Amino acid sequence: MTLSNGASPMEIDNDKKQEEEEEEEEEDPFLAFIDYARSVLSPDEDDDPSGNEEGNSGSGWSWTVSRILKTCVSYSSGVTAAILLSDLSQAWSEQHRAGALKRRPEIINQLKRKHRRTKLPNMVTIDSIYEKNFLSLSSVLEAVIVDAFVLPGTNIYMLTLGDYWSSKTIDLYLHRRYYDLVDTPNGILKKEREVFVTGCYLRTAREGSGSPRLLPTEYLVILLDEDLDDDAILIGAQFCSDSFSSISLDAVKNDVSYSLYARIESIGSLEILGKCGSLQRKQITLIDNDGVKLKFLLWNEQVILANLFSVGSMLALDRPYIASSVDSAVETSDELCLEYGTATQLYLVPFVHHEEQVCLSSTQHCNQGSRLPATVDPTQGPRVSQVILPCDSQGSIDFSNYPFQSFVVDLRDKMTGISLYGVVTDIFRETNTAEVIFSLKIEDVTGGIWAKLHFSQSWSLRRVSPGHMVYISGLTCSKTKQNRFEVSWFEKDVGASFINLSCLPALLNSSCLHKLSRLSDLSTKRSSMHICRVWVDQVDHYHVTTRFSHAPCGHFVKGMPSGVVKCSFCHCNCDAEVVRVFYLKITLADETAKIFAWCTGQTAMELLQISPDEFCELPEDEQVMYPSSLENERFKVALVNCKRQGYGSCDSLTPEADAVSWEITRALKYE
Repeated sequence: MTLSNGASPMEIDNDKKQEEEEEEEEEDPFLAFIDYARSVLSPDEDDDPSGNEEGNSGSGWSWTVSRILKTCVSYSSGVTAAILLSDLSQAWSEQHRAGALKRRPEIINQLKRKHRRTKLPNMVTIDSIYEKNFLSLSSVLEAVIVDAFVLPGTNIYMLTLGDYWSSKTIDLYLHRRYYDLVDTPNGILKKEREVFVTGCYLRTAREGSGSPRLLPTEYLVILLDEDLDDDAILIGAQFCSDSFSSISLDAVKNDVSYSLYARIESIGSLEILGKCGSLQRKQITLIDNDGVKLKFLLWNEQVILANLFSVGSMLALDRPYIASSVDSAVETSDELCLEYGTATQLYLVPFVHHEEQVCLSSTQHCNQGSRLPATVDPTQGPRVSQVILPCDSQGSIDFSNYPFQSFVVDLRDKMTGISLYGVVTDIFRETNTAEVIFSLKIEDVTGGIWAKLHFSQSWSLRRVSPGHMVYISGLTCSKTKQNRFEVSWFEKDVGASFINLSCLPALLNSSCLHKLSRLSDLSTKRSSMHICRVWVDQVDHYHVTTRFSHAPCGHFVKGMPSGVVKCSFCHCNCDAEVVRVFYLKITLADETAKIFAWCTGQTAMELLQISPDEFCELPEDEQVMYPSSLENERFKVALVNCKRQGYGSCDSLTPEADAVSWEITRALKYE
């Protein structure tokens, strides 16, 4: 039997089988290892497959990729699957504190079930304090009071603190300004109360006796829960009768105190004031239920209190110091401002990120295979699965712990913490701004998108060019005025990283992360990067030249008529950061084919086995003869197609490479 197009069912089956085999061959070995590693580290049955803090804090796709690449950077000579899995297992254990649920106090185990709050940036665990025997003043403890007691024979109050991530507890000497909150039958500082603490000094254990303790700190914030009746009554009775509009400076002068309740709208950056920078200040903008705003000021040592706050949280201030804005030198038209005084006590209702169900797209279904979330019921047939991710007050969804790989086609407005893995197809510096911003187009199997890379001072990512495979984490996606999606990346953001896999030294020696290609297959394979074993077939002496390049970015420089040296990539004057490099064109061969390629920088030095300065010191006749001595030398190389159709401005970066499609991004002598 044949079909209308003349093909038999057997022929069609064979074609499909061949296509499947080709697709299998095309599978990215790096991504395949990520999937394998994640399967080894699969969460237990009790873990939450949603990617939330509760049960999946370390199992996100980007977490696994970041850990593997971090190990690769540390082991430049190469890694094995055993090394990577060992490192991942150790990091996983540290993150999850295996067995801690059995050993930590039962009070914390009970409270943990409803704990969905996002960790504060400077948060440390009690276990880490014991391990390092160190605690910085800016560190934050998110703790639960396990016990409150008086030291025998004294009137000194102690709090025993635990946290949700540690098996151990630690004692804190309570500062006397909080004694009235514990020294009563109805004291609020009692068992099960949550507190945020910072500004602590650690009293280490004496040799042979005792255990570490925390010395008294003024910087303690008591957490309230509006869903608990006692806390709701406290908020209503103590903090809701006063408002910002009801504050009177005359009343303040007559020792009238206020208890105020407001939402944290913004937290300013640290300001340095006074002569010689002797004064520090942080401004926190509060807005009450009537929509009235006031500044809450923290001075000098107090500024670390801001580490305990988060935008969107409700702050209750009991007896704040109230001053006129003139007295506090606040650059605002407000008549009043609040300060943290000697009698002030703070309560906080932390902002809890809303959770939003995110549907897995067909891209995730196709690429994740059997690693779909537990919400998919195979007996129900094809069905859209969902994961739950945190969402902030502006509606931005945090994808930093997303269980699966994100693709360009999946990007939507108000996404944060995104990670993308793909090939660079274009890159240039924005010249219409005083900031250091580069626009980079990254493309994966689903499409391409422009990303704006924001640097604090200058380009810091070494050499990146079209054709290079990169991994970027910490991206934020938004919609432009032209109704297009654009992603942004800020160098100093928490979780922001940029790894150029094409230039990663460890990749060549890590067989678990790559699959060797033959030169004859390069034109037919869709992969953007290839690892090959080759020998040097021919190096013409006129293809061995030296140029000057800009050290931070690795791109060539050019002399201007004014006499200054300008980077062709960064578009900045760079006289002090110029180094001599090779610009090399070379013919490589293996048993199947030959290929003409180019390279520069460290890669050219590896192939030529001499430094540019040493080469320039050779007599001219030796420079001419030197390349021929390298013929038949064997190397393992990483190759990328830098002239692929659809690529953008690569010609402007390497104008000499007009006729050369392949760049050698790494090379390693192979015996």
